[in-house]
Amino acid sequence: MKRLIFSALFISTATLALGQTATDTAKSAADTSKNDGSFSIHIGRGDHGSDSSHQYKTHYPKGFIGITFSRFDLGLATMVDHGSFTLQPQNRFLSYAQWKTSNVGFDVFQMGLKFSSNFKLYASAGFNWTLIRLHDNITMLRDQPILTYRQDSIQYSKNRFSSSYLRVPLSFAFQTNEDSRGNRWHFIVGPEGDFLLEGMVKQISREFGKQKFYNPYHFTEFEYGGFARVGYGDFGIFAKYYANDMFQDSPAQAGLKNFSFGFTLGF
Repeated sequence: MKRLIFSALFISTATLALGQTATDTAKSAADTSKNDGSFSIHIGRGDHGSDSSHQYKTHYPKGFIGITFSRFDLGLATMVDHGSFTLQPQNRFLSYAQWKTSNVGFDVFQMGLKFSSNFKLYASAGFNWTLIRLHDNITMLRDQPILTYRQDSIQYSKNRFSSSYLRVPLSFAFQTNEDSRGNRWHFIVGPEGDFLLEGMVKQISREFGKQKFYNPYHFTEFEYGGFARVGYGDFGIFAKYYANDMFQDSPAQAGLKNFSFGFTLGF
């Protein structure tokens, strides 16, 4: 996972740099080029152009679709048990190290409509991981009728319980006009639906080295909730809350939900 995070950060930084170069080139060519089209296809950062820098009248609404690498989220994940950050007795086997329990995600595709230089509506698709660093020396058991664990006598240096999802957010994006630096404030809210890809247990111990076990582990197949992002330029913060339970077909975990917050890169 660390390799994935570092690779994603590298790609994101490179994409933002290339996107800025492309934007500067577009601005310098504004006097000699003209584009009155209402639909565009982008590869890279996607719809990031500055309408205010153009010397011609822009017509709205404008459609856009394309491959992107944006809205890279890196933050902390927290379990909310019946409205409390304290786990109830039946869920204490899921006790976790807060500062090592994280949420990572990013978008790779987007399409939508831009209604003005300050507002656009778009749907996107990407990936989302919740990585829970368990405190106890336990192993989640695969293919059980409910979420089940085994208490181990092994001391794990790492015991991570994680889920991966395909995320599909719908974003209502508001942004200010460009300031003297060419940057904007961004305010984005909307609903999100996620489809389960896989669950995983990763353990590291002196006895068995590194082990990985894959299974759905009763993670809910479809989770839904809402999110918010606020930022300036390409950097900001995010918060996300899922309205339905983290686990399905496991009555003891009913009411256990997922909340995450942290930093986001690329709007």
